[in-house]
Amino acid sequence: MTKAAELAKMGEVLTNSQIGGRRNLIINGAMQVAQRSTSATGLGAASGYFGLDRYRIFFNTAGRLTMTQTADGPSGFANCLKLDCTTADTSIAATENIILSQPIEAQDLQQLKKGTSDAEKITLSFYVKGNANAGYTVEIYDGINDRRIGQTFSVTTDWTKVILTFPADTAGALADSNATGLFINWWLHAGSNFTGGTFDTTWADYVQNRRVGNTTSFLDSTDRTFFLTGVQLEVGSVATPFEHRSFGEELALCQRYHYRAGKAESAYTNFGQGWATAARAGTIQIPLPVEMRAEPSVSINDVQVSDDVNSAVDCSAIAVNAATGGKQLAVLEFTVGSDVTQYRSYGLRGSNNTASHVSLDAEL
Repeated sequence: MTKAAELAKMGEVLTNSQIGGRRNLIINGAMQVAQRSTSATGLGAASGYFGLDRYRIFFNTAGRLTMTQTADGPSGFANCLKLDCTTADTSIAATENIILSQPIEAQDLQQLKKGTSDAEKITLSFYVKGNANAGYTVEIYDGINDRRIGQTFSVTTDWTKVILTFPADTAGALADSNATGLFINWWLHAGSNFTGGTFDTTWADYVQNRRVGNTTSFLDSTDRTFFLTGVQLEVGSVATPFEHRSFGEELALCQRYHYRAGKAESAYTNFGQGWATAARAGTIQIPLPVEMRAEPSVSINDVQVSDDVNSAVDCSAIAVNAATGGKQLAVLEFTVGSDVTQYRSYGLRGSNNTASHVSLDAEL
């Protein structure tokens, strides 16, 4: 081997090893963070984010399932995402689907060079298992240009590592923005509207009935389970070792999209401070730990407004009207059911309940 070849090989080893720098485009790939809940039950009536951070589930089905953060995984992983079928749906209508998905910001995908002659291959790797043998589909969907590609994979009762390399896409550039660039979609249940055509295993413009290949229905039995962890998406045709990040770093990456103030804290946790602007209204400011992707929406659960001597006011009519502080500070306007003193200091806190929280959401 020539000196030049040796140096090239050394560069490849460095790039494709744990000292090769940031590689994983997936957030929460080791399933460490679950701000909303470590167990979400009865899922299936509506799509959304329910349990582990950054994993959205799209639903169109009469079946139901549970999502949990479970202390299980192959060597080197402490947690996984687990789905349990709790209500089967064996009569699959044409429009039905279940899609476990992670959307990725377009500005974080510029290194793919998508839509250019220099576009890069990408490799997706992950660990899976189930209660029985099954076959499912992974799709990479470009929502900006309405293009997609898919591959199938197999599940057994043991943890197995799936490695899927996707060809470069020289069509459809991704804008440098905070909008969704790509969706990584695991199809777990699909009707004929998605399976009836020829499955696209090369990049192609969107055709609905070509999205899914050989996919077992996750809802075929209440015995059905699906376990997932160690998810990594990276540039190139080589699946490198999983890029483990600290819990603190992974949490901060998740909080760009969702911040749950007060989760798992003690009773009467203080969420923010402000003042009364009128007899029954006021403003509360909640500092955000990281800059969020966009100005967040807000929801509250079992909270109180308290004065500067820590006495709760009548909370029968708390309503949050706006979150207008931008991406770094949430400014909430509230109303209460009894008079407060204008210009006096007031705070927003949890009640005597560790489930009290304020949720700020800037998800894709």
